[in-house]
Amino acid sequence: MTHRHDVAVVGATGAVGEVMVSILEQRDFPVGRLHLLASSRSAGKKMRFRGEEIEVLDLETFDFEGVRIGLFSPGASVSAVHAPRAAAAG
Repeated sequence: MTHRHDVAVVGATGAVGEVMVSILEQRDFPVGRLHLLASSRSAGKKMRFRGEEIEVLDLETFDFEGVRIGLFSPGASVSAVHAPRAAAAG
């Protein structure tokens, strides 16, 4: 049995974020739950992962509790604020 990991992709709607999501799928990474995070402008959009549509959530209000892997690509200033929040959540 493969252990699955809850993953958050921060900046998911940007060019790098889209590639990260694509690589997770291509490499068949053992994702349990995938959290797609972006700015409030992108929140509510849908992205496809493994044949399913996943809603993009607002990074500002997202609770990182339970996320085991965070992939960040929103830029340095946004990462500087939210990466410590993710780390503090565990």
